[in-house]
Amino acid sequence: MKVVKIIDCNPETELNITMFGHSISAGQPTPTEGYTEGAIDLNKHLIRHPRSTYFVKVSGDSMVDAGISNGGILIIDCAVEPCHGDVVIARLDGDLTVKRYEIRPEGEYLAAENPAYPDILITPESDFQILGVAIHVIHSLSSSHGMNL
Repeated sequence: MKVVKIIDCNPETELNITMFGHSISAGQPTPTEGYTEGAIDLNKHLIRHPRSTYFVKVSGDSMVDAGISNGGILIIDCAVEPCHGDVVIARLDGDLTVKRYEIRPEGEYLAAENPAYPDILITPESDFQILGVAIHVIHSLSSSHGMNL
């Protein structure tokens, strides 16, 4: 999966969205009028370190089993120390990629979340750097309602 666009985070903006006070059933429809609790600011809810956070748009299907689809947007936090199992943005031999970071007895790997793609062993000869940890993924549930970034 490749990074196709990098977008800065603007921590000065507010994005207030109506928040319902009750959980919503995935079964029968639930009337929502009169149940709003107020609003949440998505920037405050999704971004812990505004000055070290950015968004990336990705392409490809190597991370589909992690819930990251072609055209999805990741919220990346550079202040988070990468740990085994984190989904990261990494520079590998000049290319930006999205993979799961794994530390195994035989070394560090960038692992795909699609069995069609092999895991990548990071060797001493690799030009490798983790640029940030993906903390959230944003994607459309319908192809007719895609994001314009």
